[in-house]
Amino acid sequence: MLASPFEAEDAVQETMLRAWKAYEKFEGRAAIRTWLHRIATNVCLDMLRAKQHRARPMDMGPAREPIEANLRTLPEVTWIEPIPDNLVATDPDPEQSAVAKESVRLAFVAALQHLPAKQRAALILCEVMSWKASEVAELLEMTVASVNSALQRGRATLKTGGLDVGPAPVLDDAKRDMLKRYVEAFERYDVSLLTTVIREDARQSMPPFDLWLQGREDMFTWWFGPGGGCRGSRVIPAGTANGSPAFGQYKPTADGKGLEPWSLQVVELTPSGIGEITFFLDTKKLFPLFGLPLEFSS
Repeated sequence: MLASPFEAEDAVQETMLRAWKAYEKFEGRAAIRTWLHRIATNVCLDMLRAKQHRARPMDMGPAREPIEANLRTLPEVTWIEPIPDNLVATDPDPEQSAVAKESVRLAFVAALQHLPAKQRAALILCEVMSWKASEVAELLEMTVASVNSALQRGRATLKTGGLDVGPAPVLDDAKRDMLKRYVEAFERYDVSLLTTVIREDARQSMPPFDLWLQGREDMFTWWFGPGGGCRGSRVIPAGTANGSPAFGQYKPTADGKGLEPWSLQVVELTPSGIGEITFFLDTKKLFPLFGLPLEFSS
C-alpha cells in the first residue's frame, strides 16, 4: 500500500496504538482479523491522503542518454523503497512465502501506485491476501458490487498501462550461477563477462536520480564513463529485496584509500539473463535495514 518499509513500520505502530485504544469497544461482531485489517487499511488510507504516490524513475519519462548532465534529483518526487523479503515472507509454508515475495516485487508495487487508494486496497486484499469480495466490502465499507467494480477497473488499469507483472523466475542453480558470474564480472569490471549475464534490453535506474537507462549498451556507456568511479567496487550479498537478489555495493573512496557504501543493488532476473538493476543510493537509510555495515572491512 505505502511502497516504503519505513512508512509500513509506522503504519503498523499506529495500527497497534489505535487497536489498543479501541479494544474495549470491540464488540466481536466481526472477526478480530477483519477488525485489525480495517484499522490498518484506514491508517494506510489516512497516510496516502497526505502524500502523493511513490514512483520509480521509469514513471518520470522515457529513458535518456547516459551522460552526467541528465542526472537530476526531483525534490517533489517520493521514490519507492526496497524491503527485505524476511520482513514480508515470514510464513514457513513455501507456497505462501512465494506469494508474499510476488506481492512486493518492485514492478508490482510500482504498478499499484497508479491506482486510487481504495482500488489499491481492494486489489491487494483480493489478489494478494485472497480475501473474498464480501469480506473486502465489509472492511472497506463498500458494497460487493463496488468492490468487484474496483477490482475490474484496477486490473484494467494495470493491463492497459503495460503494468501487469508476471511471476518472478525461480532461483534455481542456473540463476545462482548467473548471479555468481555477475558479481565476479562487476567486481572485475569486465565488460566481456558482464555481456554474458546482462540482457541486451536490460535497464537500470538509480534513485534518487530520475535518470534511467534502457539497453545494455547505454548501461555500459554509463558504467565505463560517468559511472567509472564504481570500478574496483566490492559487492556483498544482502539477501533478497522485493523478491529479487540484493547486494551491498562498496565503491572506492575519492582518495583511493578504502571503500565506502555506494548502493543497494536489486537485481531482477529473467530466464535469459539479468533484465534490470536498481541502484538504491540512500545507503545510510537502507544498509542497516538489510544488515549491511556502513563501513567496509575486508
